Amino acid sequence: MGKIILITRPEHDLGTRYLSKWGKEIINEASNKGVRVIDLHRQRAERERFLGTLKKSNPSLVVLNGHGNENMVTGHDTQAILTEIDGSIVSGKIIFARACRSAKILGPSLVTQGVIVYLGYKEDFWFKYNTRDVSRPLEDKTAALFLEPSNRIAIYLLKGHSAGEANKRSRELYKKNIGRLLAEGPLSEDYDAIRILFWNMMNQICIGKEEVTF
Repeated sequence: MGKIILITRPEHDLGTRYLSKWGKEIINEASNKGVRVIDLHRQRAERERFLGTLKKSNPSLVVLNGHGNENMVTGHDTQAILTEIDGSIVSGKIIFARACRSAKILGPSLVTQGVIVYLGYKEDFWFKYNTRDVSRPLEDKTAALFLEPSNRIAIYLLKGHSAGEANKRSRELYKKNIGRLLAEGPLSEDYDAIRILFWNMMNQICIGKEEVTF
């Protein structure tokens, strides 16, 4: 059986809509690599279907897009889909959660229960968007400053890099974007994004076996 990636893409508010649209880049990369993609999009990103798919298809890589807190990641309509009680179901997997604060308590707890590595954010994940582009998130160059580096975690994993290296390279892209905005100076439309980019970069962490590859 070939490699499998499971990705959740709820799309019930502006934030999850952006994450969902940008998640297509991850799906395209996986497809180009010949990796089977299970895409739980919109209403399909709910707990029962998510857990059932994990048990049935046994994906090696799980990418979660949604809201979150220290103890959970949510799916469609902010329904909890991954919590600390699900350790046995996600044991042996690589997880990347693009959700606020889930790497603070949930991630370490799941790693102690058998998750190989958990990549995510120990504090809130923020991104800025351009109001002119809300109808076309993939063309939003402001949002790209944040979502492109974040996307690269999954993409670098799909390219064969280790989890630790994927996290490192993603953080380097944040630094690159920060450097570009500093060079452009205060007159740049996105100059105020620097502090948010730095915040995301510093709170993006890799917990578990950093040497593991997909």
